[in-house]
Amino acid sequence: MMIVDAQVHIWAAHTPERPWPPIVDPMQSRAHRPEPITADDMLREMDAAGVQRALIAPPVWEGVRNDVALAAAKAHPNRFAIMGRVDLNDPASRELLPAWREQPGMLGLRYALGRPLIRPLLTEGRLDWLWAAAEKAGLPLMLFPLAEDLHLIDAIAVRHPALKITVDHLALNRGKNEVAFRDLDRLLALAKRPNISVKASCLPAYTADAYPFRALQPYIRRVYDAYGPRRMFWGSDISRLECSYRESVTHFTEEMPWLSATDLEWIMGRGVCEWVGWTA
Repeated sequence: MMIVDAQVHIWAAHTPERPWPPIVDPMQSRAHRPEPITADDMLREMDAAGVQRALIAPPVWEGVRNDVALAAAKAHPNRFAIMGRVDLNDPASRELLPAWREQPGMLGLRYALGRPLIRPLLTEGRLDWLWAAAEKAGLPLMLFPLAEDLHLIDAIAVRHPALKITVDHLALNRGKNEVAFRDLDRLLALAKRPNISVKASCLPAYTADAYPFRALQPYIRRVYDAYGPRRMFWGSDISRLECSYRESVTHFTEEMPWLSATDLEWIMGRGVCEWVGWTA
């Protein structure tokens, strides 16, 4: 079984030569760790945990940059691919999407739509151009909205039936256990849209349980029952985890006996690769 991590971040340090954007909002995203995770760091983690591939999401704290991810995918095309970003406030970004996948390793786009500097673009309808352009260009999107905005994602999926949308981290944003999953029904309601999938990623961050995170299993089972194994993708978001990378893998592969071998094949890698078109 090929194991593919549906979301990791790698980044470079803030330096005068390559500065990060200034913090202008107290809710603005900060780096998950004080030291960057490099491509080499990530490869060591993957090899130790038995992960063959990973999708890189360039982190927002670096600004709108894809350079570190592109260098990693160029150097290791069989290990890394990218869900990148364009500047949503720059009208020139619209011209980039038709040829987006011509960049080596670039498969689609990923945005954290709950961030205070970007959420108004979603709620005020100022991203309608993005949905249309991505659909036309065949670019899958990975989106991390607030749970209260999932009805907007549903409406986008209806208006753009050929647009593939993955909802990151099950749209969990705050709290642990029951608090974290209190709006899960909103996510499950979107399962009726065949062009919506979900990323069962970073889940250990949303429970107070220690490994093997048994408190998470009822919620994961509900997601599985709604979306099925072909539209539910495992991912780590390793830079946010307090457990080991290996434990984030075996949480699914060894601790959920109700998942069949075929289920695991889809959830742990085949599903996300087919969804985003990672065929190499």
